[in-house]
Formats: sequence, C-alpha cells, structure tokens
Amino acid sequence: MEKINDVKKLSEIAKDIRKGIIEAVYSGQSGHPGGSLSIADIMTVLYFYEMNINPENPKDENRDRLVLSKGHCAPALYSTLANRGFFEVEELRTLRNIESRLQGHPDMNKIPGVDMTTGSLGQGLSAANGMAIAGKLNNKDYRVYCIMGDGEIEEGQVWEAAMASNKYKLDNLCVNNNNLQIDGTIEEGMSSYPIDEKFKSFGFQVINIDGHNIQEIIDAFDVARNVEGKPVCIIAKTVKGKGVSFMEGKVEWHGKAPNQEQYEQAIKDIMN
Repeated sequence: MEKINDVKKLSEIAKDIRKGIIEAVYSGQSGHPGGSLSIADIMTVLYFYEMNINPENPKDENRDRLVLSKGHCAPALYSTLANRGFFEVEELRTLRNIESRLQGHPDMNKIPGVDMTTGSLGQGLSAANGMAIAGKLNNKDYRVYCIMGDGEIEEGQVWEAAMASNKYKLDNLCVNNNNLQIDGTIEEGMSSYPIDEKFKSFGFQVINIDGHNIQEIIDAFDVARNVEGKPVCIIAKTVKGKGVSFMEGKVEWHGKAPNQEQYEQAIKDIMN
C-alpha cells in the first residue's frame, strides 16, 4: 500500500477509526473511549502515511515500531490496525470478551501489528528506547514511535527514559496532550506543564502541533524524519473524546462505555 498524503482521504480514515473505537467499547461495555478518540488523527497519519509497515508481514524486522505507552487506549490501536488490514474490522466487536485476543491492553504475543505489550503506565518510553538502540546496534534504519498520555508523564521513569533517549540520540517520541487524566485536569493533579520546555531541557527537539489537524501532523513527522543526532518530541494538543459531541473534553468519558442511545448518537456525530 502506498502512503496516503491526501488530507481528505486521511480525514475519512480517521472517521472510520473513531467509529471502530465506539463500536468496540460499546460492544464490550468496557474500555477507554476518551483518550482513544483523542489520538485517532495521529494514529491515522502514523499508520497510513508515516510508518513503514506491512500487514502481510507484521513481524518484518525492518518495519517501523509503535509503542502505545498509554495502553488503556488500546481501542484506538485496535481500530487502526483493523482498518489498516492487520485483522478484520468485525473483530473489534469482541473487545474485552474473555475469549477475545483484543483485551483491555494490547498484547504483542496475540495481536498482529502490536509491537509492545503495554498497560503499566510510564514504561513505554523505556521500551521504545530499547527498540531504537537495538536498531542502531543492528544497523537498521527503522524508526520507533511512542505515544504517551498526560497523566502518564508524571511518572518518574518517563524522565529517566528521556535522559537515555538523548544520551543515545534515539528516534521519535510523540506525546498526546489532551489536558485531562482520570482524576481531572493536569493542573488538578501533578502538573507537568510546560511540557515542551521540559523535553527541550532533556535534549529533545520539540514540535508543537494541533493533534487534530491532519496537515500539521504530516508536516511534523516530515520534520522529525529529517532531524539527526537527537530525539524528537511532537506535542500534539488534542481534545479528549474528539468527534463525539457529548464526550469532548469530559473527564467522565476517560473509561466508561456508552449506552445504546449514546452509542447511536456517537456514531452519528462521527460520520457526519
């Protein structure tokens, strides 16, 4: 499949990914729709424009890797992988079923296209560092992407890993910033602002973007791909629950499923 750089086409794919997220969480009556919806545009650009991947060969040693460090947003990863052809879209309706491989957090041993088993917050960047170091040691040119959440970057391990990212001059880090975590806003918790200045101080090149503007996301990855000698942090300002009117910016939709009426409204919002 050739890379898609048409913004309109990518926007339509993002709608399908959001639809898949809602279908999955509604079917399982469990999951995390808010943060999943917030990264749908980023996931679309990653998997349909940016990353070197092949659904026919998901374990290709030369493929680009993605670590979804905020593993509870698995519905976004599952919907993206399904729409990219790693498995059937219909399987999304099995989310969190005891017999399903699509559990609440992604499992690299069961799901094609999942590069890292995640769920313990704060550990993803360390895993991404390891993948990137291995690539350098093996003279591979693959790239590694890591998506982290706001609450997650309050974890101390993230900043230890950030020091290593700089020390070893490693690959891309993408931070999704939606200003909401399970306990409320960042300011109500342990504020990590200013995020950009912190990553700059750790030696990253930082790019601030609107995480729902497809063209800005494309441009950011284009810039990041040409940066040499230092890691890159793309800070994507997003809206929790993006695309669903009654979920947008609402912390209560961090981790609950819609009822039938809400499901129908959510699908209508997304596809309009």
